[in-house]
Amino acid sequence: MTHRLQGRTIVMSGGSRGIGLAILVAAARQGANAVLLAKTDQPDPRLPGTVHTAVEEIEAAGGKAVAVVGDVRKEEDVERAVATAVETFGGVDVCVNNASAINVSGTEELPVKRFDLMQQINARGTYVLTRACLPHLRKSDQAHVLTLSPPLNLAPHWLGRHPGYTLSKYGMTLLTLGWAAEYSEASVAANCLWPRTTIATAAVINLFGDKAGSSRSPEIMADAAVEILAKPSAEQTGRTLIDEDVLRASGVTDFSRYGGGEAPDLDIYVDPS
Repeated sequence: MTHRLQGRTIVMSGGSRGIGLAILVAAARQGANAVLLAKTDQPDPRLPGTVHTAVEEIEAAGGKAVAVVGDVRKEEDVERAVATAVETFGGVDVCVNNASAINVSGTEELPVKRFDLMQQINARGTYVLTRACLPHLRKSDQAHVLTLSPPLNLAPHWLGRHPGYTLSKYGMTLLTLGWAAEYSEASVAANCLWPRTTIATAAVINLFGDKAGSSRSPEIMADAAVEILAKPSAEQTGRTLIDEDVLRASGVTDFSRYGGGEAPDLDIYVDPS
């Protein structure tokens, strides 16, 4: 099998579990290198995986990986992760903004401390990581920024549901679409990727345990991410993409292997088609 991402280096925020780890494992099977910046140095009884077990999984899949223990909210940690990618693998080809905090409380129920946390990790973290990667992305012949954030659905039923979280996630999307425009002549592509259905991550299971059985596995997002990154970087830049649409365009028609049953639950910000 051709390794479609052979030799390309991904820098990702988060990635010790869930969708982020699934993307890095799938990319490793295609020959990619990975540097993941995450806080989980020690096991957490509530959540599986650390940055170190993630590296083991990535390398078992055939890739090369380095864990950087740090916080995407701290500029010095982000700079250290990017420097590690350059020193270890010679550069950065892909920046994946994966780290995200979620709290879907309404305005009066959402503490200001939690509001601040979401803005700092989601929107600000996306800005800090991408900004640090950009000087090196400019040198890549296949540069891509991929942000795990939703389409800008301005329907009132989404705007009114959890404005604090929505601001942070739409901020990630606006930044990414902005970079697609800002760096179009520098050949740095930028896209957002979002699941059509809920995904059975630890966060979903913890928040919505009763819905885990009607959620798809993280591998659907991973396969979609590989499809995006394997294509010429300028081909879809500036678009917010949905995992199922990406895979259908690549010829996938059977999604049963990703689980979720006959009618998996739609994710937030996604309306029935």
